[in-house]
Amino acid sequence: MVNITRFNPLDDAFDNLFRGVPVWLPNPDRREAAPAQFRMDVSENERQYQVHAEMPGLKKEDISITINGNEVAVSAEVKHEKNAENGDTLLRAERYYGTIQRAFSLGQEVDEATAQAKFNDGVLELTLPKKTVAAAKRLAVH
Repeated sequence: MVNITRFNPLDDAFDNLFRGVPVWLPNPDRREAAPAQFRMDVSENERQYQVHAEMPGLKKEDISITINGNEVAVSAEVKHEKNAENGDTLLRAERYYGTIQRAFSLGQEVDEATAQAKFNDGVLELTLPKKTVAAAKRLAVH
C-alpha cells in the first residue's frame, strides 16, 4: 500500500537538456508531485492501540476510517489547487485530486463501539480499545 518513488537525478537532467535549460538552474516548469503516503505511528498497551497519523493540509471531513475486526484502514481525499491572486494572469494551473490510504492489521480485534478519532492541527489520533477475549471454555466429553 506504500507509494514509493525512486529518485533518479538523470531524469531531471535529460528533461532539462531537451528544454535547453542548464541542469544546475532551478526548473520553473517542474511538475508538482502527487502527495506521498502519510506517516503513521502505532503503539499499544494492555487495553488499547494508539495511532498517530500525520495528515497536513487535509480537512477532517475528507478523512475516512474503517475498522473490520483487527484490520484498520485510513484514507483521505486530497485536493490540491493553486489559484492566481491579486489580479494576476493565470498562465498555467496544475491540480492534483486523488486518494491516499494506509491499511494495517493489529494483533487483536478492536472494539468498534468505543473507538475514538480526533483530528487536530494536521494530526489524526485514533484510540482503538481492544476487545475483551472470552476465556476458552473446555467441554467435558460424556
